[in-house]
Amino acid sequence: MEKGLALPQDCRDFAHSLRMRSKYALFLAFVVVVFVFIEKENKIISRVSDKLKQIPQSLADANSTDPALVLAENGSLLSLSELDPAFSQLQSRLHNLSMQLGLEPAAGGALQPARRRHVLLMATTRTGSSFVGEFFNQQGNIFYLFEPLWHIERTVSFEQGGASAAGSALVYRDVLKQLFLCDLYVLEHFISPLPEDHLTQNMFRRGSSRSLCEDPVCTPFVKKVFEKYRCKNRRCGPLNVTLAAEACRRKEHMALKAVRIRQLEFLQPLAEDPRLDLRVIQLVRDPRAVLASRMVAFAGKYETWKKWLAESEDRLREEEVQRLRANCESIRLSAELGLRQPAWLRGRYLLVRYEDVARRPLQKAREMYRFAGIPLTPQVEDWIQKNTQAAQDGSGIYSTQKNSSEQFEKWRFSIPFKLAQVVQVACGPTMRLFGYKLAHDAASLTNRSVSLLEERGTFWVT
Repeated sequence: MEKGLALPQDCRDFAHSLRMRSKYALFLAFVVVVFVFIEKENKIISRVSDKLKQIPQSLADANSTDPALVLAENGSLLSLSELDPAFSQLQSRLHNLSMQLGLEPAAGGALQPARRRHVLLMATTRTGSSFVGEFFNQQGNIFYLFEPLWHIERTVSFEQGGASAAGSALVYRDVLKQLFLCDLYVLEHFISPLPEDHLTQNMFRRGSSRSLCEDPVCTPFVKKVFEKYRCKNRRCGPLNVTLAAEACRRKEHMALKAVRIRQLEFLQPLAEDPRLDLRVIQLVRDPRAVLASRMVAFAGKYETWKKWLAESEDRLREEEVQRLRANCESIRLSAELGLRQPAWLRGRYLLVRYEDVARRPLQKAREMYRFAGIPLTPQVEDWIQKNTQAAQDGSGIYSTQKNSSEQFEKWRFSIPFKLAQVVQVACGPTMRLFGYKLAHDAASLTNRSVSLLEERGTFWVT
């Protein structure tokens, strides 16, 4: 084309139209790519469309198309000058949505995981995990769940050991991942009876999770609806899983207590998932104290042990000893793996002894929060001060209110020495790893001046 030769008006209009359509096409492509990314990475939009009758408002707003973004009043495409502000408006809306979904834009503009922490309190029964779990339950910016995997154990049958044990660990892990992503609907498949319209009155120990008993999750109380695990300090209607999931997404962090996750190595995919920032706190306790507590809390499961003690037989049934040894070995192997700090677990694992928490609760709470990367609030400190220096409340064996410094060695005066001997033989390697000393006779077992606990520093290796 010669310099200075003017194009006909029709050609200029056509070129302008092509430029506008190209930019508009790029604009639509951006919208599609971003929403596909969010749907793929969080599985929220697809789950909501498949499972919900009531779509959360934030997602509904983001999926809706504002007419002002597409068409002018006369039905024609927006001009380029109007398209730029519309593009910025949509970017702002997507940014707000990404923050709600736990994502934030990186420096280059791509979406990446936010600094949301996911804390797993990994323990076994009667190790003080309910008490330690309250350290996270009492903080307002943490969404805390108490033993949600209980529902899976009650619904899916697994045999002890072998492939069945591995299968159960995989199921627990996959459910755990969805819960950390605030997909609470995954629990509905395991709650009996099945929830209707995402409403259930059978959420296990709902009252042990402040997040499930505060507004707006606590809906108005409904008469004639019985909840076995209702909220402690207020009356709420049946749990609305949709509202609970939304509340989970609004909280800055999430913590979960589980006594059914035994093998630490099964958590590697969660530690490597870019959507999660996992922190594992493994809580352990002297196995002699654990057995003494279980024989009280789960008396029916220990009839063989009680009969052996009462009849003064020389030997306990070998299968009982093997079960005890296997439990201790499972805990020891996970702890050894965590303390070795493989690359996938580096900076993500902390071992805590219950005895240390009981003696120095505030110090250990600060240590756990520092490890998790979450600031400890005065609210939690106040709770610890009030609930670790008081007489035990009326909740019995499940109480989280106690004079912790006096309670942690109480087991020494209730367990027969020959029972302690069995535990020491079966769990010797585990006790040595965690710094629990052997009692050599009945006198040393009940003598408070003889410590059965080695002084250890932090078990957290960076």
